[in-house]
Amino acid sequence: MKIEYEDSFVKIAGLLGGEDYVRVARAVLNNENATDEEIASATGLKINTVRKALYTLFGRSLITGVRVRDQRKGWFVYRWRAQRDQVDSFILTQKKKTLNRLKSRLEYENTHQFYSCGTNGCKSMTFEESMEYFFKCPKCGKTMVPIDTSYLKKALEWKIKQIEAEMH
Repeated sequence: MKIEYEDSFVKIAGLLGGEDYVRVARAVLNNENATDEEIASATGLKINTVRKALYTLFGRSLITGVRVRDQRKGWFVYRWRAQRDQVDSFILTQKKKTLNRLKSRLEYENTHQFYSCGTNGCKSMTFEESMEYFFKCPKCGKTMVPIDTSYLKKALEWKIKQIEAEMH
């Protein structure tokens, strides 16, 4: 059975490392128990690129490797297999991490007032940072004024609700 369609496993591989990882993921799905050398041959990628992708996927429990002795060469090699049953768990874990980061950012936005001079290339600062510069931009010297971050807060709240709804 040759797998060409874009399933969650392949999509995640692509998000983790781009087109090379997609090629490796497809090869793992199409050649169950393949070695890194067999995957490199099937994808046309360099062995180091294949190994990097495999170790990334392995580190996230999306594939498993079984160590076996190569009968021709005599040394140990790994035979790789996709763990498609781990995909949903991986996605849930990533959503939880994203949700925590968004909530932390929203908390930061809610507990700080931000100031800016309005000049492109100059950064905004918290009230405390702005006070240190007497509300004068350290880069361009313009007066710093409060920034309305309500649009950012609303966007963060919307995304948090969206992810929470997906998780339930």
